[in-house]
Amino acid sequence: MTGGSGFVGGRLIETLCGHGDRVSALARTEAAMEAVAERGARPVPGDLSDPLALRDAVRGADLVVHAAAKLRGGPGDRAAFEEVNVVGTARLLDAVRSAEVPALVYVSTEQVVMERGQPLLGADESVPYTTRPIGLYARTKRDAEIRVRDAASGGLRTVVVRPRMVWGRGDTSLLPAIVKAVQTGRFAWIDGGQQLTSTCHVANVVEGILAAAARGRAGEVYFLTDGEPVEFRAFWTELMATQGVDPPRRSMSHRAATAAATAAEGVWRLLGRHGEPPVTAATVELLSRSCTIDDGKARRELGYTGHLSRAEGLGELLLAQH
Repeated sequence: MTGGSGFVGGRLIETLCGHGDRVSALARTEAAMEAVAERGARPVPGDLSDPLALRDAVRGADLVVHAAAKLRGGPGDRAAFEEVNVVGTARLLDAVRSAEVPALVYVSTEQVVMERGQPLLGADESVPYTTRPIGLYARTKRDAEIRVRDAASGGLRTVVVRPRMVWGRGDTSLLPAIVKAVQTGRFAWIDGGQQLTSTCHVANVVEGILAAAARGRAGEVYFLTDGEPVEFRAFWTELMATQGVDPPRRSMSHRAATAAATAAEGVWRLLGRHGEPPVTAATVELLSRSCTIDDGKARRELGYTGHLSRAEGLGELLLAQH
């Protein structure tokens, strides 16, 4: 698998190894190699830019799970997003076909169908790909997903899962970033935080990946969620509470937040800087638009249940703090 040292990949390795499966995981740094080894996988040195490492990682596999991606960055990172998320995925598909691996599950995102400036309400898999992606991550994940689905031929069964707003124990990205923003005084609700959102606990993501591997149809896409949507502010207030953080009451309008993000990105461009500015227009869009997902297809076709409830996931986070 790829992305084994990350949030979703790490939980998947733990689950597979707990079932007695043998797992090999691509790892591009010493720290990543240690992380996947601690979880029980065989680390394979290399990354998505290395065709030889990819062939080594997938050789003899019954299944490949592609969970690696470039998640964050600024306007100066366009080439890096393209290289990792699109070109890297194409290289992995070549390696999988060469090794005659029968199946690949690709971990995608609802952002591939989100239109900039519009909410996404009750979306299912019939919603077309976005023509106005909300950022470089969304754009390149869309392009990579199309490649994955197009590869579902000639004996290779490719299946796509799209979890919405992944959360839970082991999160190294979203929750830590928001907690840090609160602690440094840089956090504000956008339009009061009253928009609705679907979510997907990492344990449910793993359930969905394994169900897609077992029963997913070639070339098909499956949304994954925790079930009914929840108000963004209410959910994130509970999440922050598990970290001992009280969210501020401060709110700002979508227009003001977008203006601040546009200014920050403009400074980054002017200075030719890489990396992510303090706030981006894509982040503002993600935090301000309602996004509710219908995962009925996964429940019908895959037997997906979203077995871990939000209450159980919040309890798990609380226990991890003690």
